[in-house]
Amino acid sequence: MKKTTLILVSFLTIFLGHTQNTAIEKTIDGKQTYSSNKSEEDITFTTQSVSSLGAPYVIVDMNGDFLDDLVTVNTNSIRINYQKEDQTFDTVTITTPIADNDPTWSIAAGDLDGNGYMDLLYGGGSGATFMLANVNETSNESNNYASEYSEISPSIYIFSQRTNFVDINNDGNLDAFVCHDIDANVYFINDGNGGLITHQVNDGSSLDLGILGRNYATIWIDYDNDQDIDVFISKCGGSTEATKNRLYRNNGDGTYTDVSVASGLDSVIQTWSSAWGDFDNDGFMDVMVGASWGENEFMRNNGDGTFTNITAGSGFDTFDITSHEYIAKDFNNDGYIDVLASGYIMKNNGDMTFTQIANDVGQGAVGDVDNDGFLDVFTDGVVKVNDGTVGNWLKVNAVGVESNIDGIGARVEITSALGTQIRDIRSGIGFQYMSSLTAHFGIGDDTAIESVTIYWPSGNIDIINDPAINSTLNITEESVPLSINEDLLNNVSLYPNPVTNELQINTNLDLENSIIAIFDIQGKKVYNSYFIDNKINVSNLETGIYFLRIIQNDKKLNLKFIKK
Repeated sequence: MKKTTLILVSFLTIFLGHTQNTAIEKTIDGKQTYSSNKSEEDITFTTQSVSSLGAPYVIVDMNGDFLDDLVTVNTNSIRINYQKEDQTFDTVTITTPIADNDPTWSIAAGDLDGNGYMDLLYGGGSGATFMLANVNETSNESNNYASEYSEISPSIYIFSQRTNFVDINNDGNLDAFVCHDIDANVYFINDGNGGLITHQVNDGSSLDLGILGRNYATIWIDYDNDQDIDVFISKCGGSTEATKNRLYRNNGDGTYTDVSVASGLDSVIQTWSSAWGDFDNDGFMDVMVGASWGENEFMRNNGDGTFTNITAGSGFDTFDITSHEYIAKDFNNDGYIDVLASGYIMKNNGDMTFTQIANDVGQGAVGDVDNDGFLDVFTDGVVKVNDGTVGNWLKVNAVGVESNIDGIGARVEITSALGTQIRDIRSGIGFQYMSSLTAHFGIGDDTAIESVTIYWPSGNIDIINDPAINSTLNITEESVPLSINEDLLNNVSLYPNPVTNELQINTNLDLENSIIAIFDIQGKKVYNSYFIDNKINVSNLETGIYFLRIIQNDKKLNLKFIKK
């Protein structure tokens, strides 16, 4: 089970010669092989049948063994094709309580209670339903398979669209968010004791996340690199103010600011989802806002909180196959993120232009269902198995301790000769389906990775040096704690202390690009930001003892202060 994992590196096992029907196989001229006569410019897939209950499709690790499984559901059952180490499947169908709401619009996965088994969130036309994985005396402990599910359907009406799991209030417990088509979005705060507290946006006591209705997809990303999670909302349905797309910046203190206009992302694009990724590997998340009809919009992150429209000449200006599903992934392991757009691969040419691959892959969930380091697609009741063999790779699984167990909301960063690549771990991308929570990186011809860094939602940071390539790295939070920065220790102080309103950081050091965080006495992060100046407004903090932490490169400093 993943809760007991520290740092494990599991190398790719090439399994040849098996004959089971449930295996994922790659064949050329009828012979099973892992060599290929395909050029590295090709991205092709082989169709493999699989046992399925139909859409929506899920690829996610359901039982904590770090292998992506295939999941489909209906009103009263869940079918899981558990991936085994030899790349065959165990197919298990579990009868569940009848769901009040079928996932007719979307599905998301996350471990709400931290028991090591994935829970599911169904988004239906009248509301949301949680299916919670349980373990009892009839569970198959040898394989870590959940034996039964319990059902929770909050009574609030929601015309559900995209569903997500995310730690909204950063208390270490996974929460849930549901887009509402005709009213304010709804979210559920996990109280840590098995309870879900229902909130509706703009009810006077909850998140201020904008104009009501026409919310089709939320995606939670760190667009400004300040190590807390922001949110972009895809809008659709007309040309009114309610249908302008929205970007909300996390202020690091539990509140959000609407930066849609300032960022340049407030366009009226008839969109059901957006594909976020660092398409030029400059360290900032860009976005392709995919059209459900009309024109796409491809926006480059300028690194200063604004975006520039570079659609013209990008390939997305002539891509006219509109639909509702857009997902950013590296399908050919060349180190540049491609886009699965309306069922077609738009291959990243490495210069912010994209080329449409001829074959129709289909719309679905994305993950690695044969553990070979190349990403596959689960769609239309079959698996489209990636034929790729050219391009090295690394996969990273994040196991939270202070953060949620799935590491949802964490930023993973790797550095190799190719440069630096970033991935945010997100539950619920695209519009309808649920893709893998494993961070996947292609590194092309690079034969080594210098380091892997994980920025956790809790504020912790882990750095792993020289991991093996073509492997899976499973990292438990704070496996390798950061060391104390002696220079900071001797040259930084806080005043006044105790403080009422404004805390001053007294130093002659250059703290540019450092991360400043404040934690309460229980260790909960209550403030997070880049170092901007030497002043921090702490007037909204409650009376008590706090710790201010400065992260600079791979070193840290903790300083205590008292809020009056």
